[in-house]
Amino acid sequence: MRAPLTVQGAQRLRAELEELKSVKRPEVINAISEARAHGDLKENAEYHAAREQQGFIEGRIKQLEGELSHAQIIDVSTLKAGDKVVFGATVELEDVESGKATRYQIVGDLEADIKQGLIAISSPVARALIGKHEGDEVSIDTPGGTSEYEIVSVSYS
Repeated sequence: MRAPLTVQGAQRLRAELEELKSVKRPEVINAISEARAHGDLKENAEYHAAREQQGFIEGRIKQLEGELSHAQIIDVSTLKAGDKVVFGATVELEDVESGKATRYQIVGDLEADIKQGLIAISSPVARALIGKHEGDEVSIDTPGGTSEYEIVSVSYS
């Protein structure tokens, strides 16, 4: 199965890939050659650190290239789901007890970032929301127990 990815998520991953290839990779290659110039490589901490950094960069490049080549990119703005929660939806929730509002966009696993309000389609919160509609109440199991939320709005932009 191809991993779903929003257009914006694909753009962010491509930008990271471009940064790694055009900036980070040349920087680490330069650092390795400078460290080599310092002589004995066995006891050269700068050389070993640069080689380790190179391994991380090359690994991330391979990972991003593989993920992007196998991703199913979905343009959320073309979805016609109305007030139903599906992949790509931006959902505003209100805690039934506290009245606290929370906003999440349901995205692919590759682009999830809770600090930015991007939750993975495979997360318990997203799984509880999928298929529900604006105005529905939903129970979400969290580490602190079960919480009740009302779906205040669903948008696709």
